[in-house]
Order: sequence, then structure tokens, then C-alpha cells
Amino acid sequence: MMEDTMQRPSPITRSRSLFATLVLGAVLWPLTLAFAVMMQDDPNGFEGIPWGAELAGRDRLTKVEDAGRVQTYELKGGPALREIPVDVLRFSAVDGQFARVMIRYSGKDTHDKILDLLQQQYGRLERTPGLTTGGMVKFFNWLGTDSDITLRYDARTGQGVIFFESQVFRAKFSEGNAPSAF
Repeated sequence: MMEDTMQRPSPITRSRSLFATLVLGAVLWPLTLAFAVMMQDDPNGFEGIPWGAELAGRDRLTKVEDAGRVQTYELKGGPALREIPVDVLRFSAVDGQFARVMIRYSGKDTHDKILDLLQQQYGRLERTPGLTTGGMVKFFNWLGTDSDITLRYDARTGQGVIFFESQVFRAKFSEGNAPSAF
């Protein structure tokens, strides 16, 4: 019979590791905001739909999910950001009010086109060494008076995601959720 020479970490060690991970995450998360650019032209919505508008009944949208307070819609003609094809483009409403757009895309060419489009529309990103995120996962942020745009791109997988969000309605996504829901 072979003895198990590997010792399991004690509950105290596991708690300390969890605490250290949470502290590290809390410290690093705000750093993504340090790489943000102030938005030149805040759209106060997405593609002509203002934040807070009713999405139900819009001709070009189809409801794909209803999760109580949050409803999700997609474009009827297929997903595209302007003329750039994307994998998924979803509009979210909270309590019937338009609050967020999530876009998923694939490929370096698509990423480069989207990044160029966003920089033309909302402002050039600062590329000074030491001020840009490095590594395989890149974060880009544009902050406006009413809107935030966050782009995350993983160069290893070629997968990107963009969030266009209302600053006012962002908190409504988690309102009413128990602290353990996440």
C-alpha cells in the first residue's frame, strides 16, 4: 500500500490563499481604469438607441432571453458592428430600460478593424510604454460622461469581447442579487 505523501493544505492556509487572491484582484482591477481614455464623443447609448429606452417592440430587435428583470435582444439581420461581422451582438435591458450591449468576436483581423473603428469614433488610445496593458490579454477602455466602453482581447485564443454600458444602469444588473450570487 502506497502512502500519500502529499499533505493537503489546512483550512487556514486555504483561507489565506483565498484572501491573498481576493486582495490581488481588488488591487489589479482598478488598474484597467488607469489605461482608460476619456471618450471624445459619448454616444449616450448604442447605434442611435439611448440608454434607458424601451427595447421591446423595436423592429430590428428580437428578444432571445427573458430572465426576469433582465431581457436580452439580438439584431434580426445578424450580428455586425457597423460593417464588421461579429460572432454575437446582444442588447440588454434591466427593468425594461436599455442598459448594455455585449459584442463577442473572433480573429486578429476583426480585432484590428474593431479597435480602429472605436479609436476613430471615441478617441485614440495612449500607447506610451508603461501606460498600455501588456501580455496576451489586452484591455482597452473609453470613459464618457454617460457611457463606458470596455474591450478585452485574448491574443492566445483570438477572442474578444466589448461592453458598451450605461454608467447609470450598470449597478442595476446586480441590484436585488444576494451577495453569494456571484
